Amino acid sequence: MAPKARLAAYKVCWAAGCFDSDILAAFDAAVADGADVVSLSVGGVVLPYYLDAIAVGAFSAAEKGVFVSASAGNGGPGGLSVTNVAPWVTTVGAGSMDRSFPADVKLGNGRVLPGVSLYGGGPGLANGRMYPLIYAGSNAGDGYSSSLCLEGSLSADSAKGKIVVCDRGVNSRAAKGEAVRKVGAIGMVLANGVFDGEGLIADCHVLPATAVGAAAGDEIRRYVAAEKAPTGTILFRGTQLGVRPAPVVASFSARGPSPQSPDILKPDVIAPGLNILAAWPDNVGPAGIPSDRRRTEFNILSGTSMACPHVSGLAALLKAAHPDWSPAAIRSALMTTAYTRDNQGRTMADESTGNSSDAFGFGAGHVDPRRAMDPGLVYDISAADFVSFLCNLNYTGQNIRAITRRYADCGGARRAGHAGNLNYPSLSAVFVGGGRMKTHFIRTVTNVGAAGRSVYRAEVTAPQGCRVTVEPSRLAFRRVGQKLSFLVRVEVEAAVGRLSPGSSSVRSGAVAWSDGRHSVRSPIVVTVQAPI
Repeated sequence: MAPKARLAAYKVCWAAGCFDSDILAAFDAAVADGADVVSLSVGGVVLPYYLDAIAVGAFSAAEKGVFVSASAGNGGPGGLSVTNVAPWVTTVGAGSMDRSFPADVKLGNGRVLPGVSLYGGGPGLANGRMYPLIYAGSNAGDGYSSSLCLEGSLSADSAKGKIVVCDRGVNSRAAKGEAVRKVGAIGMVLANGVFDGEGLIADCHVLPATAVGAAAGDEIRRYVAAEKAPTGTILFRGTQLGVRPAPVVASFSARGPSPQSPDILKPDVIAPGLNILAAWPDNVGPAGIPSDRRRTEFNILSGTSMACPHVSGLAALLKAAHPDWSPAAIRSALMTTAYTRDNQGRTMADESTGNSSDAFGFGAGHVDPRRAMDPGLVYDISAADFVSFLCNLNYTGQNIRAITRRYADCGGARRAGHAGNLNYPSLSAVFVGGGRMKTHFIRTVTNVGAAGRSVYRAEVTAPQGCRVTVEPSRLAFRRVGQKLSFLVRVEVEAAVGRLSPGSSSVRSGAVAWSDGRHSVRSPIVVTVQAPI
């Protein structure tokens, strides 16, 4: 992303895990070394900010002007799975690109089902030849463990010379291929379960193998069960460009809302994180298992750990172009210029279902580097603003000192508003109860456009069943650096507020400020929860 950037690497993870002491030491070292950006492809369980080493270290770095980006986590597609949710951290989810590595499964009945794989070496499958096909869970071993192709669970008598269908889960995808190879199978089909849905990750397998989605996996299992002598093969189609639709939200990418503070929409943005060309250690095989003796300098990897460095690099470019911008201003530029439409002009899809995704999947949208260079307006945040945010979470003085390292007087901050009033580039309203409900947000934007004089007008897309008003609806700037504030009122209609006990409803919209050249877009998410 930033080819001329100078890099420093700080080791925080070891065979036994990633220790808080090392994470905090790395933050301190990065700040002392003069880093402009810290990229953190590390995460864990969500904790209160004062117990979260990443949140504590990132606050200290952000206060000193260091931009911190972190992976949203790979716990998707379920909700409430996002991690690294502190508002002073830019939380990055993963999307796809318009590139794929198709490797389809052809069944003996003529059906061709889509799959993906990076396999391209070693003894392949003969063109035009169909091979015996078995499902590991029914006739290749001992039931459940064999269905997952766990080490030692498969029977060589049943699998030798055949293509084995394995269920995804428990052990690694590469380890399943190794277990299948050891018993003499000629190939493997790795089938998703219901939880993984249609999300596919291309792997560099140790034998001819491909991954298929949940629907294709069910069809293959039914075919194997119905036929006396089921057959199949894998059609490796190389690299495909110009894939549509793209981008889509990767199935594994963690989803909001934030388990810690739902008033702040997380993830913030998504970036390329599915099937990414990445540097690879020269003493480890591309499958990442000891038996793989192949060597390569690059590999294809997937995860929010791949998406996070994209945003880190973009932040470095923005910092170079605008050295006076704060970390919050850089995040704002990335968020307010992000896009939510794919290359077919539709709302980005969720890979796991094929349906439209939402702000809990893609945050403000997919990053757009060119537009981020000139966002027009930014939402800036100071350290004092973050302290007020923590006060409005009802943190104690001791809790806040654990994060900020200094005393905080919360009296005035708590009287001033609520946690959602942090000057964030997105707006998240959470209502608990029923009937007609309302809240408000106060926001301040800074003019960073090249033209000092400019007039912005508000364009509102209200969430369904909600009324959104912006006051004032017109912002007239006279100079660069000028700050102007506005009020957003969100009201939920009574019909939306009537829900069955324990259920919830999520509606999305946006407010965008436009001067004819810039469009500064902030997502609005309204969540209504009915008491149990």
